[in-house]
Amino acid sequence: MSPQGSRLQGKIAIITGGGSGFGAAIARRFGEEGAKVIVTDINVESGEKVAAQNPANLAVVDLAFSKFGGLDVLVNNAGTSYQNKPTIEVTDDEWEQLFLSGKIVLPRLIEQGKGGSMISISSTGATRPRPGLVWYNASKGAVTNATKGLAAEYGSHNIRVNSVAPLLSGTGLFSMFTGMEDTPENRQKSVGNVPLGRLTEVDDVANMCLYLASDEGSFINGAEMVVDGGKCV
Repeated sequence: MSPQGSRLQGKIAIITGGGSGFGAAIARRFGEEGAKVIVTDINVESGEKVAAQNPANLAVVDLAFSKFGGLDVLVNNAGTSYQNKPTIEVTDDEWEQLFLSGKIVLPRLIEQGKGGSMISISSTGATRPRPGLVWYNASKGAVTNATKGLAAEYGSHNIRVNSVAPLLSGTGLFSMFTGMEDTPENRQKSVGNVPLGRLTEVDDVANMCLYLASDEGSFINGAEMVVDGGKCV
């Protein structure tokens, strides 16, 4: 195992949705372990705040290659949901926002010829759907399925593709996922059947992504890494 602070030394990583929540924690953790981190976020102000914590953070795939000479890790973290509600009330616009693609990055990883690690943030909803979030759950199920397909298809290029499936967390989407106000009382309702007795924290996800991005995870491919305190057992 590499010494703490050097587990991603020399690696270049792109993290989508890196301005807040899981993405910001992943960006910070990767930076602490020596990676050059490229943060992208639809919320420019949030993305720039995270980027300011590490002067090596920039913005796009082409720039990663032109400035740093390549790419090692892509974390597909950017995502959204809609307010928990009956499925027949979900609008077309809300449905269309739930999409994931590594289409731009995969050809570049193949071209550079040194492999890489793609990590997609999924959800326990991929395999344990919640009422009122049918299309969100379905989109995460697609992430999990696509992860396995890509792992099988591109493993010969030494490109590892894995997903991380967290339980509900205290990020800004709590109210949307649960349909309840984000209060200590309502959070407690959500942990009653979690064996470890709490929600997922952002660093739980960041640490799992760190493992998958590092050489320590070099033989992990096509896996769904569930981070849920035992909720889905």
